Amino acid sequence: MLRTSRLAAAALVLATFSVPAWAADTIRVLSPTWPGFAPVFVASDKGYFKELGLTVDMKFEDDRANVMAAMMRGDIEVDMRTVGEHQGRPRDETTPGVIIGTIDKSVGGDGVIADGSIGTVADLRGKKIAVEPNIPARLLLQLALKKEGMSLDDLSILEIATADTIAVFADSSIAAVGTYQPFQSQAITALPDRKGKVLLSSVDSEIIIDVITARQDDLSKNPAKYRNFLAGIYRAIDLYRTNPEEFIELAAPHYNLGEDEVKEIIDTSLAYTPLAEAKDLIGTPDRPGRLHGIFDTVMQLNIENGAADTRLTAASQIDASVISRVAP
Repeated sequence: MLRTSRLAAAALVLATFSVPAWAADTIRVLSPTWPGFAPVFVASDKGYFKELGLTVDMKFEDDRANVMAAMMRGDIEVDMRTVGEHQGRPRDETTPGVIIGTIDKSVGGDGVIADGSIGTVADLRGKKIAVEPNIPARLLLQLALKKEGMSLDDLSILEIATADTIAVFADSSIAAVGTYQPFQSQAITALPDRKGKVLLSSVDSEIIIDVITARQDDLSKNPAKYRNFLAGIYRAIDLYRTNPEEFIELAAPHYNLGEDEVKEIIDTSLAYTPLAEAKDLIGTPDRPGRLHGIFDTVMQLNIENGAADTRLTAASQIDASVISRVAP
């Protein structure tokens, strides 16, 4: 995903939030710089939130530690990230934030690229593999290795920043790189001598899902606010389905990308989850949805690879009370 580090800007980003915490008509959001979260911007631009009496202030923050600190302090009410990143260290059962919805899933936006000498995942045994800690590609790699009776311990892991994918893949001692778009495609194109290819892709797995996480204290005080928030998001997703050109035109400036670039990312990397699918994933208070099983699968992977210290349960981390009351 497009998650270029913004460490230097973190203090400035958080300082721009001036609305008091838990305002009944305001939601402050931090998300990575990834067009999967564009429906929030589009819903604001189209006035969907305003019609529902809601003000939404969303800003980018790619560094997970900064986001979790902001949530702990009450500087934000909502965090949006993948299920795997939601689970990551230092989260435990006392950390603020419960999953109330989904917004998109990766269908090619994350993967592992390898040089021409690598034919299968089994060929990675003993090889040097570069990947950033706690990104979706690491989970994809780990899941594929398990199917081969292998683990990350069978590889020589080099931790990198994903933004450096091209430079890292240029090193012939690196057999494969776990990455995400657009760096995934850029590295293959920029380095033809490596005969690079996509060895693993999120298009073949449903474990990479972006979720909407809200503070439990504010959620309990203002449940209608979060129903309206989800309603606005899924209305924007419906706009994409009926008028993708307008959606992309509104979304592109928020990411400093051209409309063609945003279209390509959406077409090749992600699929938004409309309300019906999101409800199927989250479930109801009485009947857990498919996300519960996905959560548990990813949780096991994160425990095994050291990305998480605490084994969380889907039942404690997914709250279906909000989305189950959002009308179509």
